[in-house]
Amino acid sequence: MPANRNALIRYRAIDNCLTNKYRQWTLDDLIEAVSEALYEYEGMTKGISRRTIQADLQMMRSDKLGYNAPIIVTDKKYYAYEDPTYTITQIPLTGHDLGRISEAVDVLRQFKGFSHFEHLGGVVQKLEAHVYSATTKQQTIIDFEKNEHLKGLTHLDGFYQAIVQRRALFVTYQSFRARVSSQFIFHSWWLKEFKNRWFVVGTRGNQADIIHLALDRTLSIAVADDVTYRPNTGITSNDYYHDVIGVTVSQTLRPQAVRIFVTSEHAPYVETKPLHHSQQLIERRDDGITIELKVQLNFELEREILSFGDSMKVLAPARLKERISQRLNNAMALYKDEF
Repeated sequence: MPANRNALIRYRAIDNCLTNKYRQWTLDDLIEAVSEALYEYEGMTKGISRRTIQADLQMMRSDKLGYNAPIIVTDKKYYAYEDPTYTITQIPLTGHDLGRISEAVDVLRQFKGFSHFEHLGGVVQKLEAHVYSATTKQQTIIDFEKNEHLKGLTHLDGFYQAIVQRRALFVTYQSFRARVSSQFIFHSWWLKEFKNRWFVVGTRGNQADIIHLALDRTLSIAVADDVTYRPNTGITSNDYYHDVIGVTVSQTLRPQAVRIFVTSEHAPYVETKPLHHSQQLIERRDDGITIELKVQLNFELEREILSFGDSMKVLAPARLKERISQRLNNAMALYKDEF
């Protein structure tokens, strides 16, 4: 990793150019692309010399940074990667890199007992698992939940950078219900993961309502330089999702007391992994337990209850009880002709 932040920006800009197979890149083209990247990320207006870019290309070709980039020159003027699949963002970790990461994991592990780092445990375990697998050349001993084929993850960094840099985006989006895509300005405030699916949260155009965009329904994003970013006015994600399961939040519905009977077979699972932070034990019997949640009634709550099948029964409120009963009857109707 280069010590100079500007150098890293230059390497990434050059890499972005050389991975673009739809145009040819001269040295002047690379200089222009690097200059634009430095202006965008660092506000630098001073031009970059040819000598600097030539030195960067040579550095990327070498093994000093572990890149060993297969940069070639065609027709004596066009720069390209000889291997069209190469990118510096996917270079393998060296033994030295793994050693440094192992040291970092050791440091992070020390903080796992402090309240300020209470959410760090999972991160440390993931790092430990990957470092162990790479250093010992053995299969990982921790298999974390993942979905490598989930669409839209390529936009995750773009939305993240827009939030950090406070920049509006021009988004092309198509929901599951829409026949055609739509395009609009979006102001990203935070990223949300729920059941291994990612959402970006913010406001659309000049509208005040907070909305969620699923990354797997996002077709493209681009920085809207001519639009002033609308910042978050102090709404925290913890407060916003406090009364819900999932990501569907109503600005008008108040949380209700939801009482659920859980059979004895599944009671231990629900007690050790509560459905919501508000969950309380109301009654314990031989055949099961009764719990109570203080949540808004939304789609994700229904899905969570339905996922337990015949192991859960809604006791209150009546509206939710009727809704779950109807959905179970609809499910039974799908099988009525088979048995």
